[in-house]
Amino acid sequence: MATRRFRHATMSDLPRMRVIYQRARELMAANGNPTQWGSTFPRESVVIDDIKRQRMMLLVDTKDGKERILAQFAVCLGEDPTYTHIDGAWLDNDSYVTIHRIASSGLARHAARDCIRWALTHYGNVRADTHPNNKAMQHILESNGFARCGLIQLIDRPTDTTRIAYQRHEW
Repeated sequence: MATRRFRHATMSDLPRMRVIYQRARELMAANGNPTQWGSTFPRESVVIDDIKRQRMMLLVDTKDGKERILAQFAVCLGEDPTYTHIDGAWLDNDSYVTIHRIASSGLARHAARDCIRWALTHYGNVRADTHPNNKAMQHILESNGFARCGLIQLIDRPTDTTRIAYQRHEW
């Protein structure tokens, strides 16, 4: 089995990342969640900004001498404006990081889980959100000890903005 490792994404990774996000959009639509990302999210300008700001992380391995991206996700430090108002309650008001735009390439099992665990190991207090129809991500978060904290409203979209908010804090 190839050894998995994490690294920051670079602009040269963008073509492969586009393919992974397209696969994720198609998979969500096929599994009853056609509107979370639709055909336009995550916006490429946001992904490029994530790369430039070194927020985009890749889970990679090497097979037959070639590096493969197994999953990709953004780790956003600092307060997320979307999380200011919640219909419910966060576990605490401590500093946290947010995981956004996670997508698996489908090349290896448990890639998304490994990304979540990496974030918890490195940051301890992690928040995330997902669409009510995204049962796969809900399962991944909940099976990794995240608490369902309530509902938030996205501030960057005109429609379909309700998301389930999660948090896990390694005390």
